[in-house]
Amino acid sequence: MTKILVVDDDSNICELLRLYLEKEGYQVIFAHDGDAAVGAFKEHGPDLILLDIMLPVLDGWQVCREIRKSSRVPIIMLTAKDEVFDKVLGLELGADDYVTKPFDTKEILARIKAVLRRAENVKGAEPLLKEVHFDKLSVNLTNYELRVDGKKVDAPPKEMELLFYLASNPNRVFTRNQLLDEVWGFDYYGDSRTIDVHVKRLREKLEGVSDKWSLQTVWSVGYKFATGE
Repeated sequence: MTKILVVDDDSNICELLRLYLEKEGYQVIFAHDGDAAVGAFKEHGPDLILLDIMLPVLDGWQVCREIRKSSRVPIIMLTAKDEVFDKVLGLELGADDYVTKPFDTKEILARIKAVLRRAENVKGAEPLLKEVHFDKLSVNLTNYELRVDGKKVDAPPKEMELLFYLASNPNRVFTRNQLLDEVWGFDYYGDSRTIDVHVKRLREKLEGVSDKWSLQTVWSVGYKFATGE
């Protein structure tokens, strides 16, 4: 039975989610503060986590960061906040999706199924070495390692996935929506400005490294990883 850890300090929301999730055949585990969430994750090993941001003790950002140190378990952020910054931060920390309160229970269920389906597809896929190399640049998604001019550079998972996707398709132009579909998944309902923020931060890390490639803006269209080839 698929186990879902629900982390929220609102008992009414927890009870509502329990009714709908158990009706769908999921086993539901609850935690009502951030510290308890980390403990429940370690004890129960859930298949997916619904994680509120505004929590006592540790907030959802901290919980997500702690879990991502050791696991790629799917995480859906659940919050009253609807700012682009909050969405970007949650996704940068490794969340798989983002749902804003007040939410529709059918939407929650649809997103849970979509995220679990993607996770299962990744798990069942043949292990492939996912790595691209260019002058003074290496992006390895097998172990999530970014090397710039021979040095390991820390970057959030989504930044690396975005760079890997663009660099795997050199000189091809992608719209923001295409990148959202390919990197975040077609079930992601986020703002296309998320792409702009990620590209800006990647450029800060890659600026001036090589004159043989660059992250280019194609005005009114999107972005491409440009090379001299």
